[in-house]
Amino acid sequence: MEAHTLRVHKTAHYYTLGQPGTHTRYWWIACHGYGQAAKNFIRKFESIQQPDTFILAPEGLSRFYWKGFSGDVGASWMTREDRLTEIDDYCDYLTSLYRHYAAVLPEDVTVILMGFSQGCATQMRWMMRDQPAFRHLVLWAGSIPEDIDYQPQADYFNSGDIHFVYGTEDEFLTPERMELFFEAAVHYPFHLDVSSFEGKHEVDRTELEKLEERIRLTASR
Repeated sequence: MEAHTLRVHKTAHYYTLGQPGTHTRYWWIACHGYGQAAKNFIRKFESIQQPDTFILAPEGLSRFYWKGFSGDVGASWMTREDRLTEIDDYCDYLTSLYRHYAAVLPEDVTVILMGFSQGCATQMRWMMRDQPAFRHLVLWAGSIPEDIDYQPQADYFNSGDIHFVYGTEDEFLTPERMELFFEAAVHYPFHLDVSSFEGKHEVDRTELEKLEERIRLTASR
């Protein structure tokens, strides 16, 4: 048996809040977690959407039924099967989206790249490969890929602020996992601004609003 690959056109799906234009000051690109649908995920951001804010939520290229053969549909960014090809596919997809909207937004727009759960690894791998300009990176309730050497891109990652947010009752981020994460973070060539909230594996709206306020304060300095 021989395995082969063939690149084909595929229709990607994404959702937005707000209207992009010369008035836009803040541009969020938010990547959902495993099994989520972007149309539901983006609703978490409704409370921070303002006239000067444009929010873009791309959806993973692989869709599937959560239970059996019907019902709720979720999406995934990648699996361990032929993972390098899937990474290339979603990096191409995200870069195409980025370039499409960057062309109609101000050059000095504040770019916030955000990943939730599996979306954290998605953002990090995309950034390592294509280096999209950013001012803030938000890693929410997800780990950073351990198979990447970040040192060659240290200057790039240090060009913006990196936030790590998690819930203290997150069922996936156990105390043991968090201890290992923070031990590894000491050796990363960039600083993590860590904050937590009382909650589970979710994007807490109140905590998101606090983060958005801090981002606005940073921009006003």
